[in-house]
Amino acid sequence: MGAAPSTPRSETSAEQLVALFVGRTPYPISSEFWNSLLELPLSLQWPRHRVLHACQAFAQNNYHTKHLAKLLIHLVWCLRDAMSAPDESTSAYKKAINASYIASVFLKFTIENTRTYTWEELSLDFDRTENGLENFPKDQSLQHFVMQGILQYIGTAPVSGHSLFLHHELLNFMIVAMSTQLCSGPSPEAKDVHPFLDAAMLQESNIVTSVVRRLLLNFITRPRLPFNGSSHPIFSDNGEPGVLRRVGSAAANIVLLPLYTINLLAGSSGESIGSPLADNSLLVLLVLIHYRKCILVDDLAIKNSETSDESQNLMESSAFHDNPFCKALQNSKDTQFDRADIEGNAHNDTVVRLPFASLFDTLGMYLKDETSVLLLYSLVQGNVDFLEYCLVRTDLDTLLMPIMETLYNAQRRTSNQIYMLLIILLILSQDSSFNATIHKLILPNVPWYKERLLHQTSLGSLMVIILIRTINYNLSKLRDIYLHTNCLAILANMAPHVHRLSGYASQRLVSLFDMLSRKYTKLAELKNDKVLKIVSDQIEDDNIADDMSTELHIYTDFLRIVLEIINAILTYALPRNPEVIYAVMHRQEVFEPFKNHPRFNELLENIYTVLDFFNSRMDMQELEGEWSVNKVLQVIINNCRSWRGEGMKMFTQLRFTYEQESHPEEFFIPYVWRLVLAHGFSFNPGAINLFPVEIQVEVTVSLSGPHPLKKRI
Repeated sequence: MGAAPSTPRSETSAEQLVALFVGRTPYPISSEFWNSLLELPLSLQWPRHRVLHACQAFAQNNYHTKHLAKLLIHLVWCLRDAMSAPDESTSAYKKAINASYIASVFLKFTIENTRTYTWEELSLDFDRTENGLENFPKDQSLQHFVMQGILQYIGTAPVSGHSLFLHHELLNFMIVAMSTQLCSGPSPEAKDVHPFLDAAMLQESNIVTSVVRRLLLNFITRPRLPFNGSSHPIFSDNGEPGVLRRVGSAAANIVLLPLYTINLLAGSSGESIGSPLADNSLLVLLVLIHYRKCILVDDLAIKNSETSDESQNLMESSAFHDNPFCKALQNSKDTQFDRADIEGNAHNDTVVRLPFASLFDTLGMYLKDETSVLLLYSLVQGNVDFLEYCLVRTDLDTLLMPIMETLYNAQRRTSNQIYMLLIILLILSQDSSFNATIHKLILPNVPWYKERLLHQTSLGSLMVIILIRTINYNLSKLRDIYLHTNCLAILANMAPHVHRLSGYASQRLVSLFDMLSRKYTKLAELKNDKVLKIVSDQIEDDNIADDMSTELHIYTDFLRIVLEIINAILTYALPRNPEVIYAVMHRQEVFEPFKNHPRFNELLENIYTVLDFFNSRMDMQELEGEWSVNKVLQVIINNCRSWRGEGMKMFTQLRFTYEQESHPEEFFIPYVWRLVLAHGFSFNPGAINLFPVEIQVEVTVSLSGPHPLKKRI
């Protein structure tokens, strides 16, 4: 590398030090230059265009100087110093924070402007024989060394005092380092390279479990960052903002780097709002657990395949490396059982142990945030222990009420958030104890429900009301078949366990059949008219006819499911649901047109058996005065006691289950990064290949489009 440049003097300005960092002259890893750079700040503000010029100069010169690699090595060394500092040395933390921050700025610019997608522009290779690197692990890549150091710190260092800011800046760096995914296509391929993410997946199990635990604890405990930066010694020099903060402020606009720590500390308010550390912890966790590294398929086998179908099958059979972070989350245990098990065996130290009670409560508080919804989905779908814990909680309203309110306001939410919530409900409804418990929980009132007052309504009745309302909304706005199917599947799972369904919920259930039946009848008429028109005009338009036949078939299935829901309530829970009987009797004319329909007649036989029984009891009553709702209900209640179910046909209970798509990564990886962008991480739209991007994605993230989750029922 030649003779080492002279060491900068201590009075060298901050501007000159940054200029030297991005310049053409390489500084050895052992040069005092690095200490001088990381021990700033001084008060100096760079114009925005100069920050951009600095990034451009760095990208051009880094091939030669390897300054990014050297800075990352210093970052790990600073983290070690910070961990070993007995008194939380201000200097050690300041250097580590500045190293992480500067690395994030220039790493992000390089990622956004790469051309190769093998990330050669990062120049992560370096001269291992250089003085000062004698102890660098010979068998480790730089990215493995860096991720090991960062993840070790995140997983083991306490989150308090000075370390709180360092934790936050490291999470910022993690998001930047993992953003290489934004530059890849929507389907992971074996050729995809993500240097830092791939290195994270190769870490030892004890590091992985400690990181997963720490990130979840950050989400639960929600540590607060003080906003008054001038009062914190790390971020001030005689009460003035440091140069890195000033540079960062400009870089946030020019380089599009979301340095949450810097932006928050630059705020004028002295009070914190929320917990950016908790938010970033959850984002990093979601990126880590949903990453999939594709295993290389034998290219020769694909070339030698005799047919295109064989080639496609080989490509579809591509496997993925195990994701240790995903496994750690799925195998997490409750700290309540953090002791020797009943057989006397010690628990495995590599298992993540968490306070499930606190996690459950925190999720309930923050389900309005889409990232919390995705975490809850990841837990109930993948972690059997947490799912069982949720099902035995007696206060299920802690989770379900925020879900109900979000579904109630579906028009203000993204379609993917609605899908996630419905899948969570579907998973929960697969358990019979859940379906029984929700009808025992009585809600004094539901203040956010505006259509009518709901007093002393069971949680189960509210679920029926909200699910039917979601179906109505979907029918008028989204028109998504999967959403319909999920809502009806949840209702079908609940049906045999319904207990004292409210009058309003019962009315909505019968009205749902009426609404779908009118849609079905209209489609049938349109299909017949279209067939006649095609025949009369001798026009070959099979596609139109096929589309209408498909839609008609879909609504036939929907109607049958609704009939099975009503039938299940009347067959298995009739004595406990007089309001359902009343609603069916009150609107019995809506069933008449389908009495002889080949798909519905057997189910309607049971409904008419019930109608005949209670209509006859009504006719036998000697009534003084006019019938009223209460009088009719009283007759129904009295005769429920004598109901024996005679003449009812027993059908196999519908039971719907959720099965994740065989390639869920094609949905979840883009979805997670959309959430990262929605939480303030700005990225050059022109560099994003992971999903289609419009310019306004930086302001409003649209999650519409073909639904990539398949629900197998």
